[in-house]
Amino acid sequence: MNGPRLARLGLAALIALPLLVTAPARAQEAPAFVPVLLVPGWADTGEDVAVLQRRLHAAGWPEDRVAAITFGHPSGSNREHAREIAVAVDSLLARTGAVKVDVVAYSMGGLATRYYLREHAGMVRRAVFLATPHRGTWAAYLAFGEGRAEMLPGSDFLEDLNSGPPVPPGVEAFTVRTLLETHILPGESATLPGVPGWTVCCDTHWSLKRDPAVFEVVRNFLRHGVTP
Repeated sequence: MNGPRLARLGLAALIALPLLVTAPARAQEAPAFVPVLLVPGWADTGEDVAVLQRRLHAAGWPEDRVAAITFGHPSGSNREHAREIAVAVDSLLARTGAVKVDVVAYSMGGLATRYYLREHAGMVRRAVFLATPHRGTWAAYLAFGEGRAEMLPGSDFLEDLNSGPPVPPGVEAFTVRTLLETHILPGESATLPGVPGWTVCCDTHWSLKRDPAVFEVVRNFLRHGVTP
């Protein structure tokens, strides 16, 4: 092999070296935005979580990757709501081509979400529970519909729901509660054993889902799995 040919081979190797070095870096780029399903609380509709939808869009989630569900009977049974969540998740996956979704559930909507996860955990990557009465709330005595009975502390529904793990293995979960809670009584009911959580000082039950600081925590968890 003559000298000029060796020189050309050496130059080619030097040109290719940066490509070999930068290839792994490209593989570490952030993944595409996972679709998000927003689940409202007792007697609420998708409009009640629309502020979260708008903020997710502003934070980079494409229009077709965020959906808010409105239940047929907003004050109805969490068992039925779970079936409606299954339909909404399937629709969101079909529309986006994704393999999993993230869920942000508010208040009683978190109970329906947990009931849904019992049979469909493989469809969900991460779940956020905002002010969800995981062990019931005494305020349910002032409510109505089938959801009322299910939210009462010690109800058959809650005993069944809490008889297993808080969320199935493989699903990352996070809870958010406020110290000024007037709807989830006792306030500790908005936490889950073994699940990371964040406590806000001065939001009410209703303003929790509208707080920009709460949204930033939710956004970071959905995007990176980071908790405060």
